[in-house]
Amino acid sequence: MGSVVVLGGYGNFGRRIVAALASDANAAGHRVLIAGRSRERAERFAREVGGNAEPFAVDCHAPSFAEALARADAKIVIHTAGPFQTQDYAVPHACIEARAHYVDLADARAFVCGIRALDDAAKRSETLVVSGASSLPALSSAVVDRLARDFSSIHSIEHVITSGAIPPGLATMSGVLSYAGKPFERWHDGRWRRVHGWQDLKWMRFPDPLGLRCVANCDVPDLDLFPHRYPSVESVVFRAGVAQPSSMLAIGLGAWAVRSILLSSLVPFVPRLHRLATARARRGSKHSAMRVHVRGLNGRSQPHTRTWTLIAANDHGPHIPCFPAIALARKLLRDAVPRRGAMPCMGLLDLEEILAVGRGLEIAVVEDEVDERSSGPTR
Repeated sequence: MGSVVVLGGYGNFGRRIVAALASDANAAGHRVLIAGRSRERAERFAREVGGNAEPFAVDCHAPSFAEALARADAKIVIHTAGPFQTQDYAVPHACIEARAHYVDLADARAFVCGIRALDDAAKRSETLVVSGASSLPALSSAVVDRLARDFSSIHSIEHVITSGAIPPGLATMSGVLSYAGKPFERWHDGRWRRVHGWQDLKWMRFPDPLGLRCVANCDVPDLDLFPHRYPSVESVVFRAGVAQPSSMLAIGLGAWAVRSILLSSLVPFVPRLHRLATARARRGSKHSAMRVHVRGLNGRSQPHTRTWTLIAANDHGPHIPCFPAIALARKLLRDAVPRRGAMPCMGLLDLEEILAVGRGLEIAVVEDEVDERSSGPTR
């Protein structure tokens, strides 16, 4: 029946994906291989998770990686070993060569948007190559697709993620801080405008118990993908932030230093920042959220607004980036995804399929709808 190979399977996101698939009835008959360069860590986690999980010592950047996948009878490879900002397409190329479906959790704009370059090769090998099976753009586009049903045209999409106190893994932190203070283009008022990463700090109010959170500009795949997916959209904005205002201030000051050429990058400071964030996590918020705000015209050509907010309590927020990859792997194991080729993760999963992965976690959805000629919102 083949195997599901989770690269970085004992890491921050990989552990959650392995645990979900190893105990999943849909994965019965399939081995879930905990892949990484450390056999000791893979074996230790395999004993911990149980089920049909097995260790698989492998270097995904080695020239022999495709051969190793073939020997392991890989049916699906889930790549969680970032940061993707510094990677090329060697891993998905190896998967195509081994005729294994490829899924990653990348949030690097160029990496995710450029994956289509592998489309012809993926189709020739009859494989599916998917990048960005995570919060962005998989979950974010599924939310907009759902909200779009209430619009005749969408004029703006503003979405934001605010995390709790628990920091992401080192690789994720390195990726998101790699563009701090660096310029990037964002679609605004019908044209591309330059902004800078982790600048333009802004206070935003979220449903209780989150309250006010500070967020800033982030460079993500959605900024390129959404103007094409939703042709009427005139502005696409994404911001992100962490729960502690002092941390946001520090990141903002660091981004300013990079923008002013006082520093070349914040990446060398990531290990120290990660240690500090981990030490402070116990005293911080256990709540995180993702909010998607869409404005446009409804079916009666009247101004209309929809806001969708996902709230995670009890430090369950870090599970959410794994939902799309788990949902897509389950569909592939059921042979329920007929598409082949290489693409960003949009249109392959609907919102219900993604959120179903989180059953049993402390996660809630709040939706607001406003006809701007009416008296106010309905829920």
